Amino acid sequence: MHKTNDLLQAVEWKDLLKLTQKDIISELFISLPWLLFAFGFAYFAQQYHLLYLPALGCSFMFFLTGLRQVHNAFHFALGITRPQTHWVMFGLSVLMLGSMHAVQINHLRHHQYCMQDEDVEAKSARMRWWQALLFGPIFPLMLHKKALQVGNQTQRKWIYAELLANVLVLLLAFVVFDHIILKFHVLAMLIGQCMTAFFAVWTVHHDTEDHIYMARTVRHELKRVVTYNMFFHVEHHLFPAVPTRHLHVLAKRLDAYAPGVEIRQVF
Repeated sequence: MHKTNDLLQAVEWKDLLKLTQKDIISELFISLPWLLFAFGFAYFAQQYHLLYLPALGCSFMFFLTGLRQVHNAFHFALGITRPQTHWVMFGLSVLMLGSMHAVQINHLRHHQYCMQDEDVEAKSARMRWWQALLFGPIFPLMLHKKALQVGNQTQRKWIYAELLANVLVLLLAFVVFDHIILKFHVLAMLIGQCMTAFFAVWTVHHDTEDHIYMARTVRHELKRVVTYNMFFHVEHHLFPAVPTRHLHVLAKRLDAYAPGVEIRQVF
């Protein structure tokens, strides 16, 4: 069995922390094309209703890539300054709804108390898959409540600012402009938030309490590409400072160091 401390000493990872200027730009704008495609399909769907299906697909991909961005932001792994990272989280809070600073608090506690009682984020991991789906609408509320309880004064200020911005977004979408595209985006993001307990937590942690890594991962190249490296969760837990775009490299190094350890895959 390979303990975490052994891996930290034996597996080279610090060279993966560095992001080039091109990498940084890519990370900051990786979700933008999907957002624009979603808006475009939603616009033409007003005339051709079947186009709402690809619009939803693009919204799903925007949410996935947005999660990649905020996930890196949680660990200050975007290659930019800390103040800039906080504003990136604020911007994504507006676009994806909810407070990303609240999610950050719970995510860092998830790393600290992984799968323990204090780990609110991982609550759905102990459920059956259908229970995790039903738990979805409650999950964001629990995260925000816990974050306001344990966050410091600065963190609570960010949370309240982001929630206020969310209220403004809802007013603009449904009252001020009353525009179908804005309403479509808001509803798609609300659905996304309700699905995170399943897609972002259950998929990567279910049935891993007895495993050395307590997480799942991927190894198939196509699966890696279409999920934007987001399911290398074993690697992320072992080396949380490594940016998402380098986790597939880390996975190869981990396999080379510990080839005999069972790898439980996400799908």
